[in-house]
Amino acid sequence: MVTDQLRALVRRYPMVRFATRQIRVHLPRRLGGLDPARVPPWNRDLTVVLPRLETGTPPTGPDSIALRLPGDLTVPRRLAASGFTRHEPDSLACFLAMLDHAPPGAVLDVGSGVGVYSILASARTERAVFAFEPTPEIASAARVVSRSADLGFTVVELALSNHNGTAHLRRARHNDMCNTIVHTSRADLAHIPVAVVTLCRWNEEASVRPSVLKVDTAGTEPDVVAGGLEVLRRHRPWMLVKVRPDRGLEERLMALLDPLEYTWYPVSGPPPYEPRPEIAGRASPAWERMWMFTPSPAPEAFWSSVSAWRRALEECSPGARRNP
Repeated sequence: MVTDQLRALVRRYPMVRFATRQIRVHLPRRLGGLDPARVPPWNRDLTVVLPRLETGTPPTGPDSIALRLPGDLTVPRRLAASGFTRHEPDSLACFLAMLDHAPPGAVLDVGSGVGVYSILASARTERAVFAFEPTPEIASAARVVSRSADLGFTVVELALSNHNGTAHLRRARHNDMCNTIVHTSRADLAHIPVAVVTLCRWNEEASVRPSVLKVDTAGTEPDVVAGGLEVLRRHRPWMLVKVRPDRGLEERLMALLDPLEYTWYPVSGPPPYEPRPEIAGRASPAWERMWMFTPSPAPEAFWSSVSAWRRALEECSPGARRNP
């Protein structure tokens, strides 16, 4: 019990985590020492190349952005290693194509992390973009991204769910992309209280028209959908939703979405994707696990756009340079 609480304390405070690692690099391996080469820095400086379509229209947004982010966060480490090329490339291609084909309106990035999807939406469109992230230090990093790259998306430090009030956020032990809301009365260092609101309540106060909605909340995606059903009925946004298998999420999502008459596509490999009568997490590969829900069947032009963006993402590896 004491050991678990100490580990939770280290995970909760970045400065404590960093100081603990600096101490452990001087210890022998048998006493819990760490390899100095594998200890992340306090800050990570990286330049991320952004995808762009080869078209005759005037370019929109920057070709690349320079960022300084906390060194121990998962997404900055992955972006520094492989850029957008290997960060959910099929899902990102679908998302960018949705921005091209969805009607005018805002982009809601629910479970944004440091803001990968928000970066692309802000850099490649003129849409209003809202990034929802409840973890304090990750929301702070997302604000740095928005300011330092002059992207201008709005970071909303809230968790979306099926109720209004507060909830406990559980920090994942090894991957901060898996922090999630848990239903528990237990209060310890592994859990922090966060503000929770439904999508309907937030949308009523913000007065925006969402046209693209991405949801990745590490297992509470049905709660987000349940709290936004009226918004989905009224505005019919295009949606990307993470569906993890074998947790009962598929059945809950089907029960919520079936009356809305959306078309369901697993994001998997080269397009076009075939619509499915059932939602199954394993229909999308483990490195994606994303499903696309469209208010009507996607047209042929949409799939051509997905293919074009997928090719553009392949050119976004670190160190890539565009021709002037």
